[in-house]
Formats: sequence, C-alpha cells, structure tokens
Amino acid sequence: MTDSPLTETPVGGTLPLLAAADLQDDLMTATNDLERLQRLLGDASDALLGHFYGASGQLNHLLHAMAQHPELNTRELHDAMQHLAGAITAMQFQDMASQLINHTSLRLRSCADRLAAEAMGDDEDGETVVAGPPLRPNPVTQDEMDAGSIELF
Repeated sequence: MTDSPLTETPVGGTLPLLAAADLQDDLMTATNDLERLQRLLGDASDALLGHFYGASGQLNHLLHAMAQHPELNTRELHDAMQHLAGAITAMQFQDMASQLINHTSLRLRSCADRLAAEAMGDDEDGETVVAGPPLRPNPVTQDEMDAGSIELF
C-alpha cells in the first residue's frame, strides 16, 4: 500500500495533513468540553448565589430577633455563619476553576490554530490568524481549598 500525499510524512519530519487535522479536531473537542464545563460551573454558581441571598436574609432576620430578644441562643447564628463561610469557599472554588478553564481553553485554541497554520499553510488572503497562547503560564496558584484561603477577584 502506498502513502497518499495526505498521509505521508513530508520531507523535514512535519506532521502529515490528516494527522494534523485529527489532532486539531481533538483539541477543539477538548475546548468545547471545557466550555460546557464552564457553563455547568456557571449554573452551579448562580444556584449558590441564590442560596447566599437566602442565607443573608435569614441571618438578618436572626440578628433582628436577637436584638429584640437577647435571651435567644446564639448557636443558630453561629451555625448559619459557618454555612455561609462554606458557601463563600465554594464560590471561590468556582472562580478559581473558571479561571483555569478559560486559561486552558485559550491554550488549546492557540495550539489548534498553530497546528492548522503549520499543516495547512496560509489561508486564501495569504495570512493565517493564529491566536497567541496566554501570557502567564498559570492564572491560579492555589492547589487546595481552605475556608478563607482564596480571595475573589
């Protein structure tokens, strides 16, 4: 079986055109998956934000009740504050995950663009647009989640 011009490796060791196209498709599929994950995180964040507002309202109610009735147990207020602190940590996780997803998507798109430009050459205008990779190697330096250990931007 002989290699066709689309599958044989050109002189100089560059990637065959079909292999480059398959790799580009895989990179774009990964980017699309990351975008879907970003939407899921956004939906979870919206739900969490709704719970924030509910908890805030409940805490205000407890504070007013405690001002009028100082004999009330402060344990309920403390428990509500603990739940709110946990929700804040979850929002911080969403922010960090969102930054990582955006960064990785940009890097994958840049790789796919470079691959297409190298394998297929310039477009009909004579210029291939290649998005550059992100300038920073990693937008998030955190690698663990502790309450209060991450600041929202």
